[in-house]
Amino acid sequence: MKKIPIGPGWFQASAIALGCMRISTLSDREAEQLIRTALDEGIDFFDHADIYGGGRSEEVFARAAGLSADTREQVKIQTKCGIRKGYFDFSRDHILASVDGSLKRLKTDYIDVLLLHRPDTLVEPEEVAEAFSTLHRTGKVRFFGVSNQNPNQIELLRQAVVQPLGVNQLQLSLAFSGMIDAGLNVNMQNSASVNHDNGILDYCRLHRITIQPWSPLQYGFFSGVFLGSDKYAELNRTIAGLATQYEVPEAAIAIAWLLRHPAGMQPIVGTTHAGRLKDICQAARVTLTRPEWYSLYRAAGNTLP
Repeated sequence: MKKIPIGPGWFQASAIALGCMRISTLSDREAEQLIRTALDEGIDFFDHADIYGGGRSEEVFARAAGLSADTREQVKIQTKCGIRKGYFDFSRDHILASVDGSLKRLKTDYIDVLLLHRPDTLVEPEEVAEAFSTLHRTGKVRFFGVSNQNPNQIELLRQAVVQPLGVNQLQLSLAFSGMIDAGLNVNMQNSASVNHDNGILDYCRLHRITIQPWSPLQYGFFSGVFLGSDKYAELNRTIAGLATQYEVPEAAIAIAWLLRHPAGMQPIVGTTHAGRLKDICQAARVTLTRPEWYSLYRAAGNTLP
């Protein structure tokens, strides 16, 4: 597995990360097999959130990974906070309490990266700054970022937060490519030109913020997987052709499309099947050509201006 830089030069980590949202549904034995497969394939970055499985996903991971003081430094653990039942909460007290809960469930002394989950419109940047400084000073969190936030929301935080915000986790896939569509359809009046995210892709590149695409094999908002879907027949034919050419599974081509982007993205893959994870990891050895990248983009139903 190749390594890529995360954030503004924080550290190097695997180009593909394992998302642990669904591992609460696994037995300890199944979870151990999944995590062992990830490590064997070179994945050293694991993504969590305090709400995944009601906290149980972090607990299952801790038991399955069995990290000791000697092996903890070999992996990077990321978790998120801010989503509560019926509302969002970026208050100082909630951030601090959430991290303490995650540390306990993960059985670790520190979190490598903490992300603020979905935007809280009642956010007070000074409270976030106070929480982040406390967490950083006490060694509980090393680095910080956000999830699902646009440039102005990040700038609002940056006016108060001292630590760099070096990660933004955003939904992105071949079949969910709005942030790419808007950048290609500049000064147009078609639907693809609608800029929903205020240029988030270029903003992250300019500020050395690593984009972590979530649901990289999904279309819509948790609508389903586009691989094998009749809704994306042309895309699947194009993927199949490239998979044959590169001698990799089809899932690897879909992830390779994200890895090919010069933004240096780190896809978060959420499979709970060890075999599927092995297939996906083969994406790291595929470098699509520019014509191939655009052929996949067009096959997904996009028209170039």
